[in-house]
Amino acid sequence: MESFTKVKLDDSQLRAAVQAAFGEGCAVLSCTELTGGFFNTAYDLELEDGKQVILKVAPSLETRTLSYECNIMAAEVNALRLVATDGRIPVPAVYSFDDSSSVLPCPYFFMEKVYGQPYSEVKESYSPAEQAEIERELGRYQRLINGITGTRFGLFTQDAGEDALTWRESFTGMLRTLLEDARELGVTLPAEDELIWKVLGHYLPALDEVTEPRLIHWDLWNGNLFVQDGKIVSIIDWERALWGDVLMEYYFRHFEHSAPFYEGYGQTFGSPGERLRIKLYDFYLDLILRIECDSRQYKDENHIRWTADNLAESWKSFSTLGSSPIA
Repeated sequence: MESFTKVKLDDSQLRAAVQAAFGEGCAVLSCTELTGGFFNTAYDLELEDGKQVILKVAPSLETRTLSYECNIMAAEVNALRLVATDGRIPVPAVYSFDDSSSVLPCPYFFMEKVYGQPYSEVKESYSPAEQAEIERELGRYQRLINGITGTRFGLFTQDAGEDALTWRESFTGMLRTLLEDARELGVTLPAEDELIWKVLGHYLPALDEVTEPRLIHWDLWNGNLFVQDGKIVSIIDWERALWGDVLMEYYFRHFEHSAPFYEGYGQTFGSPGERLRIKLYDFYLDLILRIECDSRQYKDENHIRWTADNLAESWKSFSTLGSSPIA
């Protein structure tokens, strides 16, 4: 999708980035822009020595983004390197990362090219039994990801001074910042901030049940899951990684209802507190999907309308519970 945040590199910039990473004599034989992303720009490059790599380029440092998107390329690189050391989760290798602005006026990194196809694009070509096995395997990988623990809650790129926050304090801060972004952008939300906080106030205590920071991919939807021959070959786009509650993960959102995923994960969630937290995270994601339309200046009216309708329905179901959340 076209987005205001995407940076377009010319041939001289591509050449400079490649030579800074792989040596002065390295030339680019071919370059194809990958158009599937919504935030960064990505290029599929074939180098003179036969190596094929992916170049990801973050928005310009002058580009206005949502607050939580600040420095998320550094977060992705750190998360990829962390997960790679575990050795059990398929992720692309990071070859180099540069956020110095000395070569390009924006952060960028080179990574291993992933072969296969996004599951979102080929899911319907698989039989129901094959889909179930892929989603069962995803559940197993998701459990491994969430099994990596940290020492603090919050986004990978947050300030060190925030390390002592509880999960409730951390998530509440993320939500408050997102609502501030919406107001600054002039986004029309289903309710005023005061009412939103009044309704959410009945749910926030459930966050206190989360006491151990777990690694959360947060954006592991089918487009970030690469498959080949019915097997998962790579999990990409870790830029929104954080330390938090496992129920933040995408396959626990209202968009997905995969029993095989839960089988692979090996755990179900249905306690009163878990159900309250699921609703909080559903609403938070729905807010992001709507607000980023204005932040990134999307032109697709159908997508914008869908996000607005989705958020309205989310708020309607959320607010009707009022002061009597799920028992």
